[in-house]
Amino acid sequence: MKAARAAAFGAMATVLFTASGLGATRTIVQNDRSFKPPEVTIAAGDSLAFSNQDEFIHQIYVDSDQIAYDSAEQPPGQVITIAFPKSGDFPVRCHIHPKMLLIVHVK
Repeated sequence: MKAARAAAFGAMATVLFTASGLGATRTIVQNDRSFKPPEVTIAAGDSLAFSNQDEFIHQIYVDSDQIAYDSAEQPPGQVITIAFPKSGDFPVRCHIHPKMLLIVHVK
Protein backbone atom coordinates (compact mmCIF):
# COMPACT_ATOMS: atom_id res chain seq x y z
CA MET A 1 0.00 0.00 0.00
CA LYS A 2 2.83 2.40 0.89
CA ALA A 3 4.50 1.78 -2.50
CA ALA A 4 1.22 2.47 -4.31
CA ARG A 5 0.75 5.76 -2.42
CA ALA A 6 4.36 6.77 -3.14
CA ALA A 7 3.91 5.97 -6.83
CA ALA A 8 0.67 7.94 -6.99
CA PHE A 9 2.26 10.89 -5.16
CA GLY A 10 5.30 10.82 -7.46
CA ALA A 11 3.13 10.83 -10.56
CA MET A 12 0.89 13.57 -9.18
CA ALA A 13 3.87 15.69 -8.12
CA THR A 14 5.44 15.33 -11.56
CA VAL A 15 2.24 16.57 -13.18
CA LEU A 16 1.83 19.45 -10.74
CA PHE A 17 5.44 20.57 -10.93
CA THR A 18 5.65 20.24 -14.71
CA ALA A 19 2.33 22.03 -15.23
CA SER A 20 3.55 25.05 -13.30
CA GLY A 21 5.23 26.39 -16.45
CA LEU A 22 7.67 28.54 -14.49
CA GLY A 23 11.30 29.10 -15.41
CA ALA A 24 13.77 27.20 -17.53
CA THR A 25 14.41 23.46 -17.58
CA ARG A 26 17.88 21.91 -17.35
CA THR A 27 18.65 18.22 -17.95
CA ILE A 28 20.36 16.01 -15.38
CA VAL A 29 21.56 12.64 -16.68
CA GLN A 30 21.40 9.53 -14.53
CA ASN A 31 24.20 7.21 -15.68
CA ASP A 32 26.63 4.80 -14.00
CA ARG A 33 24.52 5.08 -10.84
CA SER A 34 25.27 8.80 -10.54
CA PHE A 35 23.79 12.19 -11.37
CA LYS A 36 25.66 14.13 -14.04
CA PRO A 37 26.59 16.80 -13.25
CA PRO A 38 26.76 16.08 -9.48
CA GLU A 39 26.05 19.72 -8.57
CA VAL A 40 24.00 22.40 -10.31
CA THR A 41 22.92 26.00 -9.71
CA ILE A 42 19.54 27.18 -11.02
CA ALA A 43 17.17 30.10 -10.47
CA ALA A 44 14.08 29.81 -8.26
CA GLY A 45 11.22 28.56 -10.44
CA ASP A 46 13.49 26.55 -12.75
CA SER A 47 13.06 22.81 -13.24
CA LEU A 48 15.38 19.86 -13.59
CA ALA A 49 14.55 17.06 -16.04
CA PHE A 50 16.07 13.80 -14.77
CA SER A 51 16.84 11.54 -17.73
CA ASN A 52 17.47 7.91 -16.76
CA GLN A 53 20.17 6.79 -19.21
CA ASP A 54 21.21 3.93 -16.94
CA GLU A 55 20.44 0.22 -17.24
CA PHE A 56 18.82 0.39 -13.81
CA ILE A 57 15.57 1.63 -12.34
CA HIS A 58 15.96 4.76 -10.22
CA GLN A 59 13.62 6.34 -7.66
CA ILE A 60 14.59 9.94 -6.97
CA TYR A 61 13.60 12.12 -4.07
CA VAL A 62 14.40 15.57 -2.74
CA ASP A 63 15.77 15.34 0.80
CA SER A 64 14.42 18.64 2.18
CA ASP A 65 11.78 20.09 4.46
CA GLN A 66 11.10 22.84 1.89
CA ILE A 67 10.36 20.68 -1.15
CA ALA A 68 8.51 17.36 -0.90
CA TYR A 69 9.18 15.09 -3.88
CA ASP A 70 9.46 11.31 -4.04
CA SER A 71 9.16 9.71 -7.48
CA ALA A 72 7.74 6.38 -8.46
CA GLU A 73 10.19 3.91 -9.96
CA GLN A 74 11.84 5.47 -13.01
CA PRO A 75 12.71 2.88 -15.66
CA PRO A 76 15.55 3.36 -18.16
CA GLY A 77 14.68 5.94 -20.82
CA GLN A 78 12.11 7.79 -18.69
CA VAL A 79 12.42 11.50 -17.85
CA ILE A 80 11.03 12.99 -14.62
CA THR A 81 10.82 16.77 -14.24
CA ILE A 82 10.95 18.48 -10.85
CA ALA A 83 10.47 22.23 -10.24
CA PHE A 84 12.43 24.07 -7.56
CA PRO A 85 10.26 27.07 -6.61
CA LYS A 86 12.22 28.20 -3.54
CA SER A 87 15.78 29.37 -2.92
CA GLY A 88 18.06 27.07 -0.97
CA ASP A 89 20.34 24.06 -1.25
CA PHE A 90 18.60 20.77 -1.96
CA PRO A 91 20.09 17.27 -1.92
CA VAL A 92 18.52 14.95 -4.49
CA ARG A 93 19.03 11.22 -3.95
CA CYS A 94 17.95 7.82 -5.25
CA HIS A 95 16.16 5.39 -2.91
CA ILE A 96 17.52 2.42 -4.85
CA HIS A 97 21.14 3.64 -5.10
CA PRO A 98 21.84 5.54 -1.85
CA LYS A 99 25.30 6.72 -2.96
CA MET A 100 23.72 8.80 -5.74
CA LEU A 101 23.71 12.46 -4.74
CA LEU A 102 22.97 15.68 -6.62
CA ILE A 103 23.27 19.03 -4.85
CA VAL A 104 20.89 21.64 -6.29
CA HIS A 105 21.65 25.28 -5.42
CA VAL A 106 18.61 27.45 -6.10
CA LYS A 107 19.24 31.23 -6.18
